[in-house]
Amino acid sequence: MSGRWALVVMNADADAPVWVDLQAGARSDLLGPIGITLLVAGPIALVLGIPLLLLGTAGLGRDIDAARPGTGHGPGAALVGNEGRGQAPFSVYPHRFAGVLEGRLSRGLWLVKWLLAVPHYLVLALLWVGLVVSTIAAGVAILFTGRYPRSWFCYNVGVLRWSWRVGFYGYSVLGTDRYPPFTLASTDYPADLDVAYPQRLSRGLVLVKWWLLAIPHLLIIGIFTSGTGATWNSGWKEGSEFSSNIWGPSLLGMLVLVAAVLLLFTGRY
Repeated sequence: MSGRWALVVMNADADAPVWVDLQAGARSDLLGPIGITLLVAGPIALVLGIPLLLLGTAGLGRDIDAARPGTGHGPGAALVGNEGRGQAPFSVYPHRFAGVLEGRLSRGLWLVKWLLAVPHYLVLALLWVGLVVSTIAAGVAILFTGRYPRSWFCYNVGVLRWSWRVGFYGYSVLGTDRYPPFTLASTDYPADLDVAYPQRLSRGLVLVKWWLLAIPHLLIIGIFTSGTGATWNSGWKEGSEFSSNIWGPSLLGMLVLVAAVLLLFTGRY
């Protein structure tokens, strides 16, 4: 019904206070067509967007691969050799992870690094969407062919490399004051990450290694990198509920915080 309406709420005996639970709603004839349009456009955008995203990540991966210094060898997979390309081989495991602490660090720069790293966080948020999609697509490819598409592999490693550089600069380590470069490729930077490309991978392991076989590692990593807490709820009477939370910072977070405070007052990490 059209017009102006007023609603008066009061207790039966006109006493104060007055408690009101109010819910407001609106109805429009446009909501139906808009909903149908979104239901149709959503799947279409998804069908078109995923292939375009995979093509984009593959293109970035090929660019990285062109400048890649060469791969090594590791247990459990036949890897591309890198003799004669000026790169030391991976002697134990195909993953190489490095971070070199700088000798001199600014005492107070870490207080604003969160702001300086915002552009990286925004770009990485988009890149990680591509990493998730290309990793799923690569898993399907491995399941049927036993091979990891090289362009997607290089892209995914590049995203991990970029993330590690930003973490090393920021609050994962605070190990350098050099601003991270905006690139997926390896550069002259105190933090670096690389993974040797596997020529062949097990088709069956791709179904279980990313969750079941990784559980022991995930538990240990969780102890180092996540906070601990407990929550409980109890009711003394109907309609009353009490809850309490216990939370603690991660071991890694505590160590970085201590290092930051020492750096602020002593100039040494």
